[in-house]
Amino acid sequence: MHRPAAEPRPSIYYRYQVHDPWVAAGKAPQTRATVVIVGCGPAGMVSALELARHGVPSVVLESEVQVSLGSRAIVFTRRSLEILQQVGVADRMTEAGLPWRFGNSYYRGQRVFRMEAPHDPDDRFFPMLNLQQQYLEEFLVQACEAQALIDLRWGNRLTSIVQHADHALLTVDTPDGEYLLESDWVVAADGGRSPLRAMLDLKLEGASYQGVFVIADIRVDLPLPTERLAFFDPDWNPGNTVLLHREPHGIWRVDYQLPAGESAEQALRPESLKARIDASLAMVGHAGASWELDWASVYSARTLTLPDYRCGRVLFTGDAAHLLPIFGVRGANTAFQDSQSLGWQLAYVVKGLAGEKLLANFSAERVGAAREIIDEAGKSTRFMAPPTRGFKLLRDAVLSLSLRHDFVRPLYHWRTSRPHEYTQSMLNAPDDDDAHFTDGPAHGAPPRNVRLGADDFLLDHLGGGFELLYFTTGDAIPDSLLSVVDELRASGVAVRISAVGAASVAGADLCLADPDRHLRSRYGVEGCGAAYLLRPDQHVCGRWLALDATRLRAAFAAALPR
Repeated sequence: MHRPAAEPRPSIYYRYQVHDPWVAAGKAPQTRATVVIVGCGPAGMVSALELARHGVPSVVLESEVQVSLGSRAIVFTRRSLEILQQVGVADRMTEAGLPWRFGNSYYRGQRVFRMEAPHDPDDRFFPMLNLQQQYLEEFLVQACEAQALIDLRWGNRLTSIVQHADHALLTVDTPDGEYLLESDWVVAADGGRSPLRAMLDLKLEGASYQGVFVIADIRVDLPLPTERLAFFDPDWNPGNTVLLHREPHGIWRVDYQLPAGESAEQALRPESLKARIDASLAMVGHAGASWELDWASVYSARTLTLPDYRCGRVLFTGDAAHLLPIFGVRGANTAFQDSQSLGWQLAYVVKGLAGEKLLANFSAERVGAAREIIDEAGKSTRFMAPPTRGFKLLRDAVLSLSLRHDFVRPLYHWRTSRPHEYTQSMLNAPDDDDAHFTDGPAHGAPPRNVRLGADDFLLDHLGGGFELLYFTTGDAIPDSLLSVVDELRASGVAVRISAVGAASVAGADLCLADPDRHLRSRYGVEGCGAAYLLRPDQHVCGRWLALDATRLRAAFAAALPR
């Protein structure tokens, strides 16, 4: 029988809650689920919440009985917060976290580059927010527990899977013994070591880098702003890289690269940790500062992905699908985008609103995103931890030149994670006017937020289905367009019309007057009758300078392939 650790995990700032394990005794028998999600980390819970938003129930299996050990992911991007807004936890994140937008790179004690992430009045969220992963998971757990369509089962460990043509048979071990569970679909969200990936004998493709880093969380009082600090070739760690980040609750993240040949066991010895953390604090002008260790681990950079995120009835998301370097805050932030994409596309297949081609599209889009990230993150990784002598010579030349030449310094930019644009998606509308727009989000891009009032933004109002943004100064949505929308709604497709340009427009679900034409400007629209169609994950799948019923119908045929 499975016996998860029942003692609360140790932490000097976070109080772990140990949940009661789910056991079958006394429960109504359930032999078939619609979706089973394996893993209760951020990827698994966002997948469950997204499915629930579209009316699809899920069973979430988690082998442990508490949230993850250590701070792990601590930096969340603006787009991640927009996704988390959709599942109801963004407000709690911003209340608990530390927003920031600047980063500083130093070489041999001299600041050589200052990163400034864009931020303007149309952005509800800062470019980045620092918060330990335990808090994110806590907020997501509570959101899942409040959702009737989510059955969260702590202490349930998947031990085997047998796939059939129309379902998968799962064997699940609990403190009360094993049980069998059939599921139409299974979502693998069980992390970088993914037991489910191993059960299916699937292999990741890509590269692993030799550079090894220690990651340590300490409680220390440092009068420094919430800005990323990166140090190249510091005196105490020659030829290597050191990173510092502020976290909430008086915690600081210290990342430092190890000399070649040093093992993880050697690096995590108390005397080694103390010497190097003391040296890091002295490097920022606080030699002798008193500190307390909360958690430490080691990691190496990897750029790996599955070539296909679907294997029969199993769909992969997050670290189970890919392993990405942390440089550029790509891990959890990419997982949110995976799970948002997976959630709506799997839901539409489950509900019979589209065929399984939609799942092939999910895989193609997200594998493409992973490969784009791998390409970019590989550049950052090779700069942070050069894998060969040749790369080290090149990196050191850039570092040396940066002391005297400004044009070299932007090479320090860590290429922060950004949402993938599905430019070549099969879901994009054929023969629309995408190529004729001179501004605004293009095919496959996420939407642009727009401030509508003091605490009111466009994305506050969007989500839950397809969104048709229709730009007009008239008093009604054309009957021909309403007829198409009514047909779709009658078939079960959620579609909402937001009219932009007038305070009252008959047939619209939401009216945005846009008196200063700022929203039109953000979307590159001038005349009346223009429109954008956003998918349920808010990415653009069609835009027109003049929309008619025939082209709207064609757009939905592309977006919901049979």
